[in-house]
Amino acid sequence: MKFLFVGAGAVGAYVGAKMARAGYDVTLYARGRHLKAMQQNGVRVVGANEDFVTHPKCVGGLAEAGPMDVVFLCVKAHAVPGLAPLLAPVLGPETSVVSTQNGLPWWYFQGLEGPLSGTRLERIDPGGVIAGAIEARRVIGSLIYFATEIEQPGVVRHNDGNRISLGEPNGSSSQRIRAIADALIAAGFKARVKVDLRTEIWVKILGNVSFNPLSALTGATLAQMVRHKEVSGLVRRMMEETQALAAKLGVKMPVTIDQRIAGSEKIGQHKTSMLQDFEAGRPLELEAIVGSVVELGERMGVEMPSTRAVYACVKLLVERRDAALAAKTQ
Repeated sequence: MKFLFVGAGAVGAYVGAKMARAGYDVTLYARGRHLKAMQQNGVRVVGANEDFVTHPKCVGGLAEAGPMDVVFLCVKAHAVPGLAPLLAPVLGPETSVVSTQNGLPWWYFQGLEGPLSGTRLERIDPGGVIAGAIEARRVIGSLIYFATEIEQPGVVRHNDGNRISLGEPNGSSSQRIRAIADALIAAGFKARVKVDLRTEIWVKILGNVSFNPLSALTGATLAQMVRHKEVSGLVRRMMEETQALAAKLGVKMPVTIDQRIAGSEKIGQHKTSMLQDFEAGRPLELEAIVGSVVELGERMGVEMPSTRAVYACVKLLVERRDAALAAKTQ
């Protein structure tokens, strides 16, 4: 099998490097200084329990890669609409595309039975660009449960975790998804095939929809938010609104809100990915994680006042930050 990691940043380069070390045919697609460093020196992975260098093929253009068996989309959700139309050179007749994005994925309602089948959320897939470029039959969903960061160009630091959940949108345990899971396991990951990945998506959203935007607003870590009386109350209200929306879709949460909050507190003094992106001046996954939930709530007739208010505040915060950054460059 030939694997391509599109967006070989902290996540893509880490998974790709481990799979290359395990002997798989891996290509990484990246840009800029990170790409040049990987081409010249390979990919170095460092962490508490690992320190190695591997040399997968690294390209700066998708045409250089050619048709693949499996394409991992490892860019942030807001980058997928611009990237999806460029994937044609790497998509063969049977190529599978594994999505790794946070929030509600663009494919969530594809193949779903009932009145919402085929529903498209504008905040995730504006104009249907992604669905038009990536056929539904190609899609495999995934959820990533590990923390990595680019320490310097060509060097990825693994901080915690090694779990990946995979799921066919139709809930089947297909031959292709088992083959991908087996390859990830051989590379050292705890990869599990889930028959109902959509429920697990909502469990992850339950925490992300509240902690991520609130961290951007406050600059606080997970533990600081949980231990602050007023903020923790707001976290709970946002989770309650999200849980009500999931229930309207027929999703039964396997964990309680108390358990979800307690699990976040155990992680401790950790900055969410949205706070890290905000502080670094990068675009936020706000629409996929929060905006899409607000949009879906509107469609389903579920009132979400707390979530909507926090979403609006973060949008303004980002607009002001970006304006200030633009002014500095003039």
